[in-house]
Amino acid sequence: MNVPSRPQIVKSSALQSYQTILYSRALHPELFDLKGRTVVRHNEYELEAWVMEGAHLLRFEHDDLCACELVTPQESGIPDASVVSAFYCAGERDYEHLFPRQRVNYMTTVTTETLSDNLYAATLQEMRDHARETDALHLHWDADGESLSLIDIQRLCKEVHIQAYHLLAQGGLVLRSQTIFELR
Repeated sequence: MNVPSRPQIVKSSALQSYQTILYSRALHPELFDLKGRTVVRHNEYELEAWVMEGAHLLRFEHDDLCACELVTPQESGIPDASVVSAFYCAGERDYEHLFPRQRVNYMTTVTTETLSDNLYAATLQEMRDHARETDALHLHWDADGESLSLIDIQRLCKEVHIQAYHLLAQGGLVLRSQTIFELR
């Protein structure tokens, strides 16, 4: 009898529960198990990034706009007021939204994959090195093996680029998001 091992089940459910949610308002830190944060102020905008175990939140402010991107595997207790869009992250997803009054364009690409143990270990080492070299906001934790969440921010004059990575040892899941907030 060939029965799938438990990690196979976890791989599927962890991957399927991840979602990206875009809000047109601020979210409060007490709603999340926040482990680290950074704030970037540049010209006409401010970006705050929060890192959590396997999740992140980006808060972007420009003029009277406050927009938040939440990437999380959490399925309950998530605010539902002022949701602009929400989608599951499995596979590869692209999404774009224009906040016309404030002339801000939001773009994101989210990709997920499950890796074998040896590929996961190599990717984890590469991302650890990247965090050290770029001084990116990151969090290491043990969830049935070494896991990592990392947020790397590049600020430009009229836009900010954010790359976030979530590597989950249980199931070898890697989620990558590339987000841009652009002033138009």
